[in-house]
Amino acid sequence: MAVVGILIISAVIIAIDVPPLVRKKRKKELAIFSSLLLFGTALSIALARGVQIPNPLDFITWIFKPFSELIVKIG
Repeated sequence: MAVVGILIISAVIIAIDVPPLVRKKRKKELAIFSSLLLFGTALSIALARGVQIPNPLDFITWIFKPFSELIVKIG
């Protein structure tokens, strides 16, 4: 049921935002809008279905943790 709701909301967003972009021939903006909406919709559906999505902050922590430990040892 949640997936259907997400798809309906995505369709409403498309119906509101795409026609002005097409009329003004904004191809780059339309491409960016479409890719971001597709990505967001896919993530929302995955979350609704219970898929565990990794937190981007975990990756950033993994990268900077060695530097942090080095600074603590020096100081």
